[in-house]
Amino acid sequence: MFEEMVAPQGFDEDGDFLPLISMEEEDESQLNDAFPEVLPILPLKNTVLFPGIVIPITVGRDKSIKAVNKAYDEGRLVAVLSQRDGNVEDPGVEDLYTVGTIARILKILRMPDGTTTAILQGRKRFILTEVTRKSPYMEGRVRLLEYKRPDNKLEFEALTSSILDLAKQIIELSPNIPSEAMVMLRNINNSSFLLNFIASNLGAKLHIKQQILEIDDLGEKADIILRQMNGELQLLELKDQIENKVRGDIEKQQRDYFLNQQLKTIQEELGQTPQEEEVDEMSQKAKRKKWSKEAEETFHKEMARLRRMNPQAAEYSVQMNYLELLLDLPWNEYTKDNFNLKKVKAVLDKDHFGLEKVKERILEHLAVLKLKGDMKAPILCLVGPPGVGKTSLGKSVSKALKRQFVRMSLGGLHDESEIRGHRKTYIGAMPGRIIQSLKKAKSGNPVFILDEIDKVGKDFRGDPSSALLEVLDPEQNSTFHDNYLEVEYDLSKVLFIATANSLSTIQPALLDRMEIIEISGYSVEEKIEIAKRHLIPEQLLEHGLKATDIKLKSEVIGHIIQHYTRESGVRSLSRMIAGVMRHIAKKVAMEESYNITVKVEELNEILGPTHFSQDMYQEVHSPGVAVGLAWTSVGGEILFIESSLSKGKGKLTLTGNLGDVMKESASTALSFIKAHSEAIGIVPEAFEEFDVHIHVPEGAIPKDGPSAGITMLSALSSLFTRRPIKPFLAMTGEITLRGRVLPVGGIKEKILAAKRAGMKEIILCKDNKKHVDEIPKEYIEGLTFHYVDRMEEVLDKALLPKL
Repeated sequence: MFEEMVAPQGFDEDGDFLPLISMEEEDESQLNDAFPEVLPILPLKNTVLFPGIVIPITVGRDKSIKAVNKAYDEGRLVAVLSQRDGNVEDPGVEDLYTVGTIARILKILRMPDGTTTAILQGRKRFILTEVTRKSPYMEGRVRLLEYKRPDNKLEFEALTSSILDLAKQIIELSPNIPSEAMVMLRNINNSSFLLNFIASNLGAKLHIKQQILEIDDLGEKADIILRQMNGELQLLELKDQIENKVRGDIEKQQRDYFLNQQLKTIQEELGQTPQEEEVDEMSQKAKRKKWSKEAEETFHKEMARLRRMNPQAAEYSVQMNYLELLLDLPWNEYTKDNFNLKKVKAVLDKDHFGLEKVKERILEHLAVLKLKGDMKAPILCLVGPPGVGKTSLGKSVSKALKRQFVRMSLGGLHDESEIRGHRKTYIGAMPGRIIQSLKKAKSGNPVFILDEIDKVGKDFRGDPSSALLEVLDPEQNSTFHDNYLEVEYDLSKVLFIATANSLSTIQPALLDRMEIIEISGYSVEEKIEIAKRHLIPEQLLEHGLKATDIKLKSEVIGHIIQHYTRESGVRSLSRMIAGVMRHIAKKVAMEESYNITVKVEELNEILGPTHFSQDMYQEVHSPGVAVGLAWTSVGGEILFIESSLSKGKGKLTLTGNLGDVMKESASTALSFIKAHSEAIGIVPEAFEEFDVHIHVPEGAIPKDGPSAGITMLSALSSLFTRRPIKPFLAMTGEITLRGRVLPVGGIKEKILAAKRAGMKEIILCKDNKKHVDEIPKEYIEGLTFHYVDRMEEVLDKALLPKL
């Protein structure tokens, strides 16, 4: 910023200095004293001295004091050079600029505190050509520099005139620069001194001032000074705008405060303030409220505290918010349940196809609640793949029971305060999401969906899972404590339904408090039925179509399911049906002709090429190939296990991106075959003479789990005995070294995958029979099941006579 031209109150070598106009002759061209060639050198910190300018400096360094004293005793002339870095305490010649100003020491003042102040007057510019002495002070040989006058005098006069105009504007915008400064500038007749004086007063950085000092051409010097002054003027204007705006804001605040005080006085004269009206209204509302005893006591206590507060205090609004929460919460306000179990069942069946186990459990709970009214609500946890209807089932339950519906997503939740709330003492404190949700529900017994409970996180802010332990424990949640509310709240009437995709990431203590209901994926037949009953009517409504505009037959829906979606639920199926609807909507809107009944052949044009190919069994007659069954998050699949022998030393190679458990199953199967080789019909020497290679196709997909145990066993037994495996036979089960077959999971999905692939027989563990019995008969029609306990039984069922 353009430095303030006022008389200095003190001198400080390290601070901003104040250039003064020389009281002697100002014209540098007349400063023709005979200057010595060798002069003492005085380094300056954070300062550039220009010819004709007088500045005071505080001299503190030993070398500088000696240089000043020497110069004062011998002609009073000293060579002043600016330091490149003001932090260097003992500068060498490399730390100094080479161009400086010869100064005359006008006076040396010895201060009471022991410091020395020198008054310097700039005389002539020079360039340092040689350092002749470095101790006890620096001394150097100098060569004088002359200014070059511009050739175009008219242009130079215009530049200096512009500089004076800018100086005037800067002085007007700078409140601490007296207006007389402009008169002083107008009275300077010498152009070089004018430029030096303005340059020394610029708020520019040291290196820019040094650059201006070093320029010989006065026209070029004037141009640089003009540009620097332009920048300073813009900053001053911006600062002035900001100050005016702030001043205006402060004046407005003062005006508003004054008017508010007047309004307050008028209201007091009239007898009542708006705050008092609001408080009285809350008190009236509290009289009609159904409270718990503790909540009512707390409300009256906090209300009395509010009345004692100053309405202008910051705590007043915090207290108001707290009291409003107490009033808005449903303490003893409950909706009446619908105990007509037949109607409840009808609602559940209408909204959701299948899910019989879940519906049955909800009906059982309602039956007990009907017979014994004060039963504690169970905590249900629906576990299943995405898109099978876990969350929407909660909506149906609330509709069937005629209760309010609340959903809280727990996915990615890391902060325990999200559940328990923050204490009122914190700025911006608020209740936890449980209490907030109940406030919105306006009912103490809603159906409360805790969505994605398996995705709750944990970090330095606490463990939300631990906070949920109190919420989901029927023995504790009648006295739930929220940090903000600070009054026990009864959650025992709330019907909590948690949803999860996997149980593995749920904290064991939390899992123990919930009743787990597993929801498996839908079969193709179930998906077709869901599409007909729910998805197609919904999409017709969303796309503005009528039932007469389009017809989707079962074979078309089945083709979409098998070739355009691969999921356990129906979300992708819904999107694909929406794609068909959009295609038809376009035809209807553009009045184009089309087939009302969509055919399979048209799907390629409407939805594009198929996304998936259906796994179909391909009959294999060569030994060593068996068909297993696998479970994935999007349903079941058939899995081919291929094996081969090659000359070697009995090495086992496994390929196909197999996990550790699957590799262990292969090793276990081979060990069992070696131990029972004679019973199976294998020559023991074969294990030492051949290497075994087991491969599972689709190597890009990771595979793991124990359920391929009996499939590995059958493939290896077939390979060594040269007996092919029975065609159209699939199997799944875990094996042990003792020859036992253990049960595995995902049976429904695996069996449906086997049927889709065209399999006719399936080998399972006997303990899995109960899972097969739960599958509707129409879905497994045409399949023959073989239940086994031992590996020998597997081989008897699987292997054909030797080729």
